[in-house]
Amino acid sequence: MQMLIDRIMLASRHVLVVFFLGLGVALAIYALGFLAKLWKFAGTALAGSDNRQLLDLLHLLDAALVASLVVTVMISSYDSLVSRLDKHEDGAKVGWVSNFDPGNLKIKLASALIAISSIHLLQIFMEVTSYDDRAIMWGLAIHGMFLAGAIALGVLDRLTKK
Repeated sequence: MQMLIDRIMLASRHVLVVFFLGLGVALAIYALGFLAKLWKFAGTALAGSDNRQLLDLLHLLDAALVASLVVTVMISSYDSLVSRLDKHEDGAKVGWVSNFDPGNLKIKLASALIAISSIHLLQIFMEVTSYDDRAIMWGLAIHGMFLAGAIALGVLDRLTKK
């Protein structure tokens, strides 16, 4: 009976493929939105002010970071939980995926969240007159929590390696 339960539990990890494929579809849809933003940026790049161009560029950078975060989670989670990605049929090497241990992945995710949060804060600071003090303080507080969380993850990761 225990062997049957063990097999069912191990086989259930393949259900995760649905979620990872769903993230891939969501990423493709997000890429379409990115292309629309890029097209708009290209159309207004010569006419806008430097400040507006920088803000629009930061939006594009933010989208790229979010997409990278999704891909990192998708690939590393699939590799560690469902099936190892050692080599594709076409010979493309994906051995770098194995470099994502759980601690390393947490640090990378925390770093990406901090980068995204930093971009949002920079956008707020560049248009500070458009925001009230409460919104600015919340932005700073949330960013501070991301920083504190990343530092805590780094400390915990270092402690567990010793």
